[in-house]
Amino acid sequence: MNKRPLLAAAALLAAVPLALSGCSSSDDGADGKTTITFLSWTGEEQMTPILDAFSKAHPEIKVDVSYSPPVAEYIQTLQTQVLSGIAPDVFLVAAENKTNLIEGGHMLDLSGEDFVKNVEPFNMNTYGRDGAQYGLSLSSWAAGYAYNEDLLAEVGATGIPETWDEFLDLCEKLQDAGITPFLESVDQMPTTLSAMIGAKSHSMDPTLDDLIFSGESTFEAEWTGALTEYNKLYTEGLVSPDVVALDGDMVRDEFAAGRVAIINAGPWIINPVKEAAPDLNWSFGKIPAIDGGEPFVAGAASPGYAINSASDEAHQEAAKVFLSWLASPEGVETFQAQTGDVTVTSDFEPPVDPVFTTMGESIRNGELYLPMISWQRSEDVLNVEAVAQIQRMIQGQSTPQEVAQALDAKLAAS
Repeated sequence: MNKRPLLAAAALLAAVPLALSGCSSSDDGADGKTTITFLSWTGEEQMTPILDAFSKAHPEIKVDVSYSPPVAEYIQTLQTQVLSGIAPDVFLVAAENKTNLIEGGHMLDLSGEDFVKNVEPFNMNTYGRDGAQYGLSLSSWAAGYAYNEDLLAEVGATGIPETWDEFLDLCEKLQDAGITPFLESVDQMPTTLSAMIGAKSHSMDPTLDDLIFSGESTFEAEWTGALTEYNKLYTEGLVSPDVVALDGDMVRDEFAAGRVAIINAGPWIINPVKEAAPDLNWSFGKIPAIDGGEPFVAGAASPGYAINSASDEAHQEAAKVFLSWLASPEGVETFQAQTGDVTVTSDFEPPVDPVFTTMGESIRNGELYLPMISWQRSEDVLNVEAVAQIQRMIQGQSTPQEVAQALDAKLAAS
């Protein structure tokens, strides 16, 4: 997703409504309470019970909350507030704004705080750099393959195969049986490709991205193999190139209607599919392995709660109390009940929907990968380039090697 550089937003500051000042500062009351400001990524309906529970646990602290929906609007709202010096005491750091926030020194390092010790290190390190950890990320998401158990049973299959070659064979059997085998939305980075690259990177030290961004390796060297395997879906005629016109909702609706056996998907489809097709027999599986690796999933740590480094000491300390409660078993349980997220603290075991059980372990262990999160700079322009080039490849207009070469060129120019 595109984001404007922080400097580019400076010209907008003269037009910022005065009402924004209420989002970033609040006088502490005569009742002895400390008031902290908070810009929430989560909607008001879900967040209100969480804040009410915190207020009961810590009546000495008042949270003055404002709301902005993710992703683009939230990023722009926070960016404007940061530039104007009216950023809240607590805000969310995400993939789309972490580089600017870290390089601008806008967040407090949380790495020495007690409340991060029970959080999966993958989540804390996602929003960190050079040993510092800036965002308290309490949950993760994962995407793999949702599959229709009844349609797979028609060709003698009981789930997603372990290897990519076996998966391609399954798709061919489904196609021969008159069943649309597979659909994947490619208006974003494809789930399949992310998982393939993630599986490779997970076994490397240093990681694949460390090598690429240090100049020791290239996208061409590290990505061409996975791109070639992924492209077999299209070169072997198992999926139509017309898939470039489909978004995630369209793919989900085809699955709910029973018109496709397997789709790329994450937990966000669970409720819509169950509402549309309550009798559907379905489940999730990991992305099959290539090159003798292990099945893997795409995914990332959810945005993390950050503390404004420019807030005064009293507000920073109150903000730490807020984050400490959020990371406590009571806070995580309340958060999970409202959001349905798979949480990642060691002292609370979240309930996981039965269809999503296969994915829960990967989330809890931090065995996830998303290129845009792992890229170390220029993640916005690289993502736009990658999606455009992958769509060209799917339509037969470029080769896997050319896609990877284009990413190298974009990185070199950024």
